[in-house]
Amino acid sequence: MDEGSTTEPSASIVPGTASVLPGAAILGLEADDAPAALRALSARLREIGAVTEGFEAAVLRREEMHPTGLPTFVPAAIPHTDPEHVITPGFAVAVPRDPVAFGEIGSSGQRTIWVELVIMLVLDDARSQQTALQTLVARLQEPDSVRGMLEAADEDELERRAREWLTG
Repeated sequence: MDEGSTTEPSASIVPGTASVLPGAAILGLEADDAPAALRALSARLREIGAVTEGFEAAVLRREEMHPTGLPTFVPAAIPHTDPEHVITPGFAVAVPRDPVAFGEIGSSGQRTIWVELVIMLVLDDARSQQTALQTLVARLQEPDSVRGMLEAADEDELERRAREWLTG
């Protein structure tokens, strides 16, 4: 995009703030279901000091009540929870070894999406969450750039590719 453009989404998902947190990318995530995937990402985020102890329970509770699976070209989920559980804002990203069943957004979990990419919002401001969610959903419509993350060779490359994708 040219410098003179006024379109915000390509500048970054959350302008001027969050990106993929260092060490918050998991490639080949082994998870039998959505709660296992969320526990693994929450554990990684706790290890790097980005979230509180209560983050995992809160994200599991929210996902159960409001599923986040999206039927995009590359099926994805965007789990998140309340900002009070965030120490360092950013994003975590995981590419499961095998697709993981998440409830479809808006279906109360009655429909299933077999997710190939999980992008966890770790944001400390509710307004940022809404903006990030809307922008991520739009960016997930870009199949080539999303597929690029799935082709990462290791976690460092996944982190780099996800950071580039998030900042456009």
